[in-house]
Amino acid sequence: MAASSRFYDAVLGTLGGTRIIDFEEAIGYGIPPRPDFWIGAWTTGEGFRESHIAFTARNRATVRAFFDAAVAAGAEVLHEPRLWPEYHPDYYGAFVRDPDGNNVEAVSHGPE
Repeated sequence: MAASSRFYDAVLGTLGGTRIIDFEEAIGYGIPPRPDFWIGAWTTGEGFRESHIAFTARNRATVRAFFDAAVAAGAEVLHEPRLWPEYHPDYYGAFVRDPDGNNVEAVSHGPE
């Protein structure tokens, strides 16, 4: 939880999000007043299953800011910021791995 909360505190701030609720076993992030993304301690089940988590960015500069914050926080780079025309002509995204091993993306759907 400590590593994940440090990571999400850093990267979600670039997207306009913030930590809204902080419980001992879960943290809620979002744009006030309500959280819409949660992290929590793993307490049940076996093994690991990677998730792909995508956050919408206002523009391409915000995608780059997300990426820079993630790299500064020690995230593994999966894909540096770039256009992904196979998705659609203005799909601009960056992909990193969070401390729990999940694929985390910031994407802008608008032109430069």
